[in-house]
Amino acid sequence: MPRVKRGLNAKKKRKKVLKAAKGFRAGRGKLYRIATEAVDRALAYAYAHRKSKKREIRTLWIARINAAARSNDITYSRLMNGLLRANVTIDRKSLADMAVNDPSGFTKVVSIAKTSLAA
Repeated sequence: MPRVKRGLNAKKKRKKVLKAAKGFRAGRGKLYRIATEAVDRALAYAYAHRKSKKREIRTLWIARINAAARSNDITYSRLMNGLLRANVTIDRKSLADMAVNDPSGFTKVVSIAKTSLAA
């Protein structure tokens, strides 16, 4: 049976990990054993934070909508309930953008919600 030499594959594997750890401080960016742990942890955090980023942005949208709604004498929950009853399908991203960049348009949306709540 022929002898298998794995030097090249092992070197590729190590280079891949050290390249991913480039910019890490001290041994975390230079030493393979420590770098593997650092890269694994970094990848785990990256995965988790890609998910939490979406939640944080939605929270920001809701805060902006609530602030604009309260300046129009209505709460966020009543605004959303009024829009639901009026069959207005505007997502929170668009509403938040409207609240910041187009206050007059947002006021019109609020008036639609208020009339549907009154009825």
